[in-house]
Amino acid sequence: MKDKLGRNFAALFTASAVSNLGDGIGVVAWPWLASLLTRDPLAIAFVATALRLPWLLFALPSGVITDRVDRRKLVVAMDLTRFALLTGLAAALWFSDPTDGTPGTGLPSNPLYWILLVSALAVGFAEVLRDNAAQTLMPAIVPASRLEAANGRLWSVEVMMNSLIGPPLAGLVLTVAVPLAFAFNGMGFAIAAALVMSIPGHFRPTRAEPKHWVTEMREGAAFLWRNPMLRDLAIGLGVLNAAYLMMQIAMILYSQEVLGLSSTQYGLLLTAGAFGGILGGVLAERVVRVIGTGMALRLTLVAALLQAVVMASIPHAAPIWGAILLAEFTGMIWNTVTVTLRQRLVPQHLLGRVNSVYRFFAWGTMPLGLVVSGLSVKLAEPYLPRAMALTTPFIIAAIILLLLVVLMWKRLSTTAIEGARFE
Repeated sequence: MKDKLGRNFAALFTASAVSNLGDGIGVVAWPWLASLLTRDPLAIAFVATALRLPWLLFALPSGVITDRVDRRKLVVAMDLTRFALLTGLAAALWFSDPTDGTPGTGLPSNPLYWILLVSALAVGFAEVLRDNAAQTLMPAIVPASRLEAANGRLWSVEVMMNSLIGPPLAGLVLTVAVPLAFAFNGMGFAIAAALVMSIPGHFRPTRAEPKHWVTEMREGAAFLWRNPMLRDLAIGLGVLNAAYLMMQIAMILYSQEVLGLSSTQYGLLLTAGAFGGILGGVLAERVVRVIGTGMALRLTLVAALLQAVVMASIPHAAPIWGAILLAEFTGMIWNTVTVTLRQRLVPQHLLGRVNSVYRFFAWGTMPLGLVVSGLSVKLAEPYLPRAMALTTPFIIAAIILLLLVVLMWKRLSTTAIEGARFE
């Protein structure tokens, strides 16, 4: 890897691995801690929503900031910010045991819940800036001809740490001491900041004098909207992500109450995403070459639909594990294809803003999916047994994904995707 893509990519790759290990711990730790404080599905969903809401509120301004400052320094600053926030949360948990007492069934009055909620929101804002800036670093570090390979490797290590190693490690750490999970998460960001800081050079984009920030946001939005393929991919991914988050947050109580899983077993269930993602990252280039980019993206939507159907109809861990593996395998191919497409289509001085607009649509829908997930269970409970009520987010996700497959099938042709490269 190092001799082909260079030491700068090696530093970025390692930083991604370490920070995503922390994120993988957080995937389990955030909602699991919330479930120790309350059994209310909507209150648990609020914590996950706080982590994702900044993508809706702050994605567009973050693009303007990314195109105005040194992108490497911005990544470092946001990683250090998350380190400070998570270390502070770990300290608060250390002095206030979340396992002390029986969790209630409604919105908790425990101050620890509200500390958790505010911390999640602050970490989410830092994540928006950091991720947008980090994605714009790649074209400045790796030759254009190597972008697919570099993105595939970066996505693979992200999934490996985020889903294969992080969640099971979180399950083990949570059984020892809840605060350690957040301390480990924060430490990963501190190490990542040091690694990114070691990359030499200046990463402030060359551009004309800054205009009013609203004007600059409009320029990014106009570029994306003029390209039908980028626009359709952004909106389609937004629907896909909303459905995915509906299922992900619903899995917390579903795994505990229906599948009967412990925190360690739940972490192991999530390793399916890692195995699928790693395979997808490694094989993405080969799969696209064999079946074409259009069919590869179509299979992502079909696999997500299959995952929702399995979760809604088969209350057993093994088939759910298999469905998650397939969905993440195809999802990794989607990420590799679409990120590389943006990096090649968008001029460097606009990349931060176009990325932010793309992610506004693609990630801004996540809070909506989380709230709908918790609310659907809440509304179903008076009329259905608890176990059936906990499956309603999977049913709603399946309906949404079926409509998405129908609407996007013709749009995601290989001809249309290849044509977008030359527009």
